[in-house]
Amino acid sequence: MAEEPKRKLLLVDDDTSLLITLRDFLRFEGYDVVTAESGEQALVALKDMCPDLIILDMSMPGMGGIGFLKEILQKNGKPRYPVLVLTARANMAEFFADVEVDGFIAKPCDPQDLLMEVTRIIFLRRGEKQAAASGMRKRLVLGESDMGFAATLTTWFRDNGFLVEHCIKGPEALESSIVNRPDVIVLNESLDGMPGSAVGEMLSVMPNTKAIPIVLYAGDGRTSKPISSNRDGGGVVALVPSVDVDEIGRRVNAIFN
Repeated sequence: MAEEPKRKLLLVDDDTSLLITLRDFLRFEGYDVVTAESGEQALVALKDMCPDLIILDMSMPGMGGIGFLKEILQKNGKPRYPVLVLTARANMAEFFADVEVDGFIAKPCDPQDLLMEVTRIIFLRRGEKQAAASGMRKRLVLGESDMGFAATLTTWFRDNGFLVEHCIKGPEALESSIVNRPDVIVLNESLDGMPGSAVGEMLSVMPNTKAIPIVLYAGDGRTSKPISSNRDGGGVVALVPSVDVDEIGRRVNAIFN
């Protein structure tokens, strides 16, 4: 059997020391890595390669990361290549809410965390049929302010094969969903800081999250103005008028079955 070709990465960062460190690390992990110290250099590199992923720093001189992104956008507004944003900017969710990239890593980052994100993006982009057979778990963002109930829900979801990111407040759930782009989002209407329906409404129109299904539940049997799923298959696809764990879980499982 022929050996599978190495996945090609284009690493763009003006920090020479970091560039070398990450290049050597990713090469050791089996990737074919091309480096560029500016957006301009990266555009030149793209003339001779078709990367499986671009790892892009945003704060660079010249055209910078934003200028580079604009240069590689297609007519539909999406980058021609998968892009993982590497940035020191604190509020990444707000900054990139309208940019369709594949992931975000805050600088400084642990190389192992970067490797996990690179692997995740490339794996998902390949669209391999082996994904289900490999036991790859679904990622879920849970917005729940009651720590006790959050623990109960988290246990249920983990026992049923989900990787759970728990958020206590509405703005936190909003940002986590934008940055991590989970497979499903589960929100309590009574979230501290922002109602679950308000979080869901914002996520249902953002380019990066509008295709993510959302399950909204309410302990008092009521929610704010109902919002329905959108044409991309995301938005609120289920309203659960209770805090029955099994019912919430059933609605989530129904999305994938």
